[in-house]
Formats: sequence, C-alpha cells, structure tokens
Amino acid sequence: MASREVKSCSADLMKERLEGLYAQYNHRRYVHPDPLEFLYDYPDPLDREIVGLIASSLAYGRVAQILKSVSIILEKMQPSPRGFITGSSAKKLRSAFSGFKHRFTTGEEMASMLLKTRELIEQHGSLYRSFLTDLDKDHESIMPALSSFVKRFNNSNTDPKSSLMPDPDRGSACKRLNLFLRWMVRKDDVDPGGWDGIPASKLVIPLDTHMYRICGSLKMTCRRQADMQTAMEITEYFRKISPEDPVRYDFSITRLGIRSDADPADFLKDLRC
Repeated sequence: MASREVKSCSADLMKERLEGLYAQYNHRRYVHPDPLEFLYDYPDPLDREIVGLIASSLAYGRVAQILKSVSIILEKMQPSPRGFITGSSAKKLRSAFSGFKHRFTTGEEMASMLLKTRELIEQHGSLYRSFLTDLDKDHESIMPALSSFVKRFNNSNTDPKSSLMPDPDRGSACKRLNLFLRWMVRKDDVDPGGWDGIPASKLVIPLDTHMYRICGSLKMTCRRQADMQTAMEITEYFRKISPEDPVRYDFSITRLGIRSDADPADFLKDLRC
C-alpha cells in the first residue's frame, strides 16, 4: 500500500494541535464512561489481558449498556478472571453465562470465547505469549499477528465462529480488537499496558465513527467505508506524525465526539487542507 504524505503546509500545525489535544484529554479523569476503566482494577497483566478482551469485545452499542454488560461478566469471575477461567470446567463456564445477553452477543458466545482463552493459556501460558508466536519484527503493522490470533479463536472444532472475534482478513476494521491491543500495548496515563514486548509503532487505529468522521474532515482518508483499508490509511497518516506511536492520539480525538465540553470545530479550524 502506498503511504500517504502529510502535507507539509499543515504538518507542524497538525502535530501541535494533536499534542495540545493529548495534553488536554489524555488523563484518567476523562476515561469514564469507557470500558477501558475496568482494566484499572487488575494490576496483574495476566488478569488484565482477559478483562481487556472481554471489555473490548462488548464495546459496541450504548455505553451504559456496555458498562453494565462488562460488569455482569466480571462479577462472575472475581477475584481473578484468570483463576476463574483456568479453574472452571466447560460446563461451569457455560452455566455461569447461560442467561447473559448483550445486544446480539449471547452467553454461549461469551463462554466459547473464554473457553478458547483457557485453551490458549494452557498452550502458551498467556494470551500475550500466544499473540507473540506470530508477531514478526519485519511486519509493518500488527495485523498479520492479529489475523493469526483471531483464527485461533475461530477455528475451534467445538465452538462456532463468534461475532466477538471478527477476522481482519475479511475486511472488517476490527475496531474492538485494535482497541484491545491499544489498551494492552501502550502505557501512559490512560492505557495501562502489560504486553510490553510489542512495539506501539505496529498498532493500528481503532476506527470508530468518531475517528472516521474527524479523520475524513481532515482529509486523512477519502474512502467512503470505515473498513480495514481505511483504518490502515489513517494509521499511515498518523505514523508520519508519530512514527513510534501512531495511535497516540486515538483516545484524545475520540473525546471530541463524546464529551459535551469538547469543540470539534475549534480543533479542526485551520487544519482542513
């Protein structure tokens, strides 16, 4: 894919404006309501990666319902999500979530994802170690490793394919999975990290409607679909500005479409090319 050049006439201003937005909003006091907040309760990365997978997989629909659904799942797994998964039989797991429903996600789907999580933990020691097996330092982005990771979940002989784990190879922007990776790989005041061996430089923008609309206004992409190709195009743009951390501004930018005190028009002023 040919990389897009940041127009030199606005590159400095763009960097300055983005850094200002990061300084303003990239703080934990601006996280709520966001499913990311659940990860802060788990200092052990072995628990946190499971919480992150659950919280990101349910991050669609109304935010109040997302928070409620994640809370219901995690309450059943206290005090340690990893301990609950590794210590529960398949029957116990399916029973625990039998009445669960989050929009079109069923308790059966959630149980299946957690059973596959247990299988990967048994094989590799953690989800992180499982992900690392297909991470190639020569890959420009994390997507080949993510594709292999998803296939491990969806190629089970016993469990059906799940809407919780969309396949990047089918063109989906995989917003929720890229959000999960942002949480687990980056480490700052907002993102707690834990997967320390993966370079943030390989991350891909979690493309949601807020990010797509703002990036479209800035002509970072002219594509009409918020799909994987668009996500990669926007990531390339940000990589020109922040090569070591192209998703650095994701949280801050999406606050523009969420917070009532944010002014997207003021941020966009003088930046449109």
